[in-house]
Amino acid sequence: MRRKEFRAENCRLLLPLDFRPGSVRRNMVEGMKILLSGTASDSHTWNLVYLRLFLEERGHDVVALGPCVSPSLLTAACRRHSPDAVVLSSVNGHGYRDASAAVRRLRAEPGLAALPVAVGGKLGAAGRSGEAEAAGLREAGCGAVLGDGADDLEALCAFLAAVRVAA
Repeated sequence: MRRKEFRAENCRLLLPLDFRPGSVRRNMVEGMKILLSGTASDSHTWNLVYLRLFLEERGHDVVALGPCVSPSLLTAACRRHSPDAVVLSSVNGHGYRDASAAVRRLRAEPGLAALPVAVGGKLGAAGRSGEAEAAGLREAGCGAVLGDGADDLEALCAFLAAVRVAA
């Protein structure tokens, strides 16, 4: 499959040449409230803008917190907005560490322990996280651990659809 490479802020995303946000199969139930956030040490925003548009295009209400969101701010936002799910995105290579801390904080809070969380992007300094890192994130409480490719957008859609069906 031929791919087109997108570069922004020292990161890259490889997508099929014919990829457009609307080309991902619409397999999720519309109308969820999604809290979208960057991680504590990640100041990148292009990934959050893209994901917000991607999710809104599918009919979801997106509360976007922006970059550099601490675990305590994420927890407070979840209490305030009562989302159906949380999507964390990181491209600076510290996503594993930051997402682990954020999710552990959510899991320690009464009323948020079962909140579905997906994390994706560049989760390790070496690129896509390995199976050990993914297992650690799942153990911390992430329902979905994703990378930064088109297949990962499909996986995010499937995760959110499963969350909606289970609700």
